[in-house]
Amino acid sequence: MTAKTYASPPCMAAKVDPTYFDPLAVDPEQARDVARWRKAERARLRAERDALPVAARQEIGTAIAAHLLRFLHGHFGEMRGRVFSGYWPIKGEPDLRPLLAELHEAGALVALPLVEVKASPLVFRRWTPDTRMVRGDWNIPVPPPDAPVVTPEISLAPVVGWTGDCYRLGYGGGYFDRTLASLSPRPFTIGIGFQSARLATIYPQPHDIRLDAILTEAGPVAP
Repeated sequence: MTAKTYASPPCMAAKVDPTYFDPLAVDPEQARDVARWRKAERARLRAERDALPVAARQEIGTAIAAHLLRFLHGHFGEMRGRVFSGYWPIKGEPDLRPLLAELHEAGALVALPLVEVKASPLVFRRWTPDTRMVRGDWNIPVPPPDAPVVTPEISLAPVVGWTGDCYRLGYGGGYFDRTLASLSPRPFTIGIGFQSARLATIYPQPHDIRLDAILTEAGPVAP
């Protein structure tokens, strides 16, 4: 197979081949175009998500929770004693709090991520159904400062969009990528999103980290 060549400049390459991107991000114009495209896709996907009726979102959340529980048991077996990071749902994200409570009852050490320093890796603090939450960054409920800090073995990452090769389109702050890059060993990370939010590509850039799996109401996807 011969290598592809592109007659158009990188900023037009998506119109030629939607899978093309500059893996080294050596072209500043292309990087700006990718950033603009991602911003537009975030807005589109979030509008579609927000337009879903509450009952439909609840049904999707229930389906995702069932798939996730089977996935965890199939890949990790006994969850007792494992540090598992979930998330507190915002902006129409699938609500998996009942599953977090179920995992806690099963003996897992459940944690939630929070921003303690701007533009720094996330911190994970222990959570139980009895935790008295406080308001954190973006007014998201988070465990209090005296909750123990832990390092997750398995982590959920909410996604706005996702691809079949398990790249994640997030909210644009870079917190999850920054966090995954800083953790050693890196947790097994599962993106959680809607099946309708699947994208052909996010035009991965050097800072983008591929997740270990994506899970939607249709089931799991692994690269």
